[in-house]
Amino acid sequence: MEPKIGIVICGFTDGNKQFVSNDYIQSVRYSGGIPLVLPLVRSDHMIEQYASLCDGFLFCGGNDITPLLFGQEPKNGNGKTNITLDLFQIRTMKRILKTGKAMLAICRGMQIYNVACDGSIYQDISLQPGRHLDHMQQSKERSEVSHKIMVEPGSQLRNYIGQKLYVNSYHHQSIENLGNGLIACARASDKTIEALEMI
Repeated sequence: MEPKIGIVICGFTDGNKQFVSNDYIQSVRYSGGIPLVLPLVRSDHMIEQYASLCDGFLFCGGNDITPLLFGQEPKNGNGKTNITLDLFQIRTMKRILKTGKAMLAICRGMQIYNVACDGSIYQDISLQPGRHLDHMQQSKERSEVSHKIMVEPGSQLRNYIGQKLYVNSYHHQSIENLGNGLIACARASDKTIEALEMI
């Protein structure tokens, strides 16, 4: 039977509508999985059900994370946040990590992963030491490449994509302190962490 992949909602639109971008749903389908959208619920019991029901999980991109959730107060450059969404995703992530099931976290999802493991985020890349690339590309199509990432030798990611990869780039925040048990397995040329994995 095809694996059931839980796609955690990306966020809210038009006030009170929860959403997941169609690209995520179709990517799971084309990869041979059954996409199941997991809406935000204020219920630990329901999160337990999600963790039990699905074989793997996908955390998507989206807006910024509330700084208080990683021990900071808002700084210049911090964008729109939704603490209800943040808490739901962090709680869900922590529960999933306890199961040992497969999980992929993209963009904001990677930052949720880091915060759930007690790491922190630069609220804007301008706060990151050194000179940095513009990680918010201006191209018309999101599929166009923006910059190169280099993958660490010995990492799991290296086994899948090789030494380097050209990627698109739509984030203005970045990983600051790594969460417990996490390593940086890919970086941009300005040393911005572009991928994490658990050791």
